[in-house]
Amino acid sequence: MNYLDFYKLNEEPFSSAPDIKFYYNSAQHSKALVRLMYAVDSMKGLALLIGDIGTGKTTLARRMLDSLPEEEYESALLVIIHSGITADWLLKKIAMQLGISEPSENKITLLSQLYGRLSELYEQRKKAVVLIDEAQMLKTREMMEEFRGLLNLEATDRKLITFVFFGLPEIEDNLMLDGPLAQRVALKYRLESFNYESTEAYIKHRLGLAGSKDEIFAPDAIEKIHRYSKGIPRMINIITSNALFEGFLVKAKLIDGRIIDGVTADLGITDLQTEKKEMGEATAAEEQEIIIEQHPAAQELNPPKQKTVASAQRITPKITEVKAKPQKKEELDEIDSILDKLEKGG
Repeated sequence: MNYLDFYKLNEEPFSSAPDIKFYYNSAQHSKALVRLMYAVDSMKGLALLIGDIGTGKTTLARRMLDSLPEEEYESALLVIIHSGITADWLLKKIAMQLGISEPSENKITLLSQLYGRLSELYEQRKKAVVLIDEAQMLKTREMMEEFRGLLNLEATDRKLITFVFFGLPEIEDNLMLDGPLAQRVALKYRLESFNYESTEAYIKHRLGLAGSKDEIFAPDAIEKIHRYSKGIPRMINIITSNALFEGFLVKAKLIDGRIIDGVTADLGITDLQTEKKEMGEATAAEEQEIIIEQHPAAQELNPPKQKTVASAQRITPKITEVKAKPQKKEELDEIDSILDKLEKGG
C-alpha cells in the first residue's frame, strides 16, 4: 500500500508539474485571465503577467493557450529556459510556431517571411498570438529591439501580432533596455500569493480532482500550510505532498498541525510569524543592551563601544530619552543595581 491507496486517492494531487487538469481558478487567476484574453482579443500588441516564483504563472500560461480557439487564433507558447539564446534564434522559433516551415537564415528575408505569414493570417481573420513563459530570461537590448520591430507590423485597423510575457518582476527592468518597447506595454497584471481562503479552497480543489471524498487535512493543518507556504501555490504543493506521505507513514487518517510542523522542519521551511517574532526579540534585546551601555552610570565604568552609523541613527531617540529624564529615586536604585551587576561581572 502507498499513500494514494491509504488516503483513497486516484492520483497525485499535489504534483509540482503544471498539469492543466488541476488548474485552480482563484479570484486573482480569473481576473488575470480575463484581462489577458481581452489583450489578445483586441490585439493590443504587448501584455505582461508578473508574479514571484511559484505563484502559478506557467500554469496560467498553459491554461490561456488552451483557451484560445484554433479557428480564431494562430497561437503558440514558448518557454525560455536559458538566458543565452539569441535574437535570431528567437525570431526563427516564432516563425516556425506561426507556420513558416522553412525560416530563412537571412534576417531580412526572415522578417519578410514573417510579415507575409502575419498578413496571410490577417486575411483569414485569424489573430497571431505568442505567449512567452519565463520571459525574464530575455535579457539583451537586441532581444527587446526585435520585439519592438515585430510590434511595428500592423494592418490598417490593428497590430498583426500580440505577445504576452509571463515572468518574474525583473522582466520590467529588461523591458527598459528598450524604452520605446516598455512604453508599448498595453496591459499589466501581477499575481500575488493566495490569502487563507484561497489556500484552503486550492487544497480541497486538488484533493477533490484526485478522487478524495473524505477530509484529509484538519483545519489547523490547513492554517499552518498557509502560514508556512506564505500562500505560494508551489510551496503549498511541496508541503502538502510531503504531509500526505508522512501521514501515511504514521497511519494518520486526518493530518493535523503537528504533522505539518514536522514536515516543514524537515524541509527547512520557517514560519513567517516565527521569523518576525524572533527578529523582533533579537532587535529588542540588542536595543536594550545598547541603552544600558549608554546609561550615564554604566558609562562611568565602561566607555561606550564604537557603533556603526546605522546603529547610532536607530538608537539615538532612545539614548536621548534616557539622558533627558531627571534622576529620580527609582532610577538611582536602578543605577545602583546596574553597578552591583557590573562589579560582580553579571
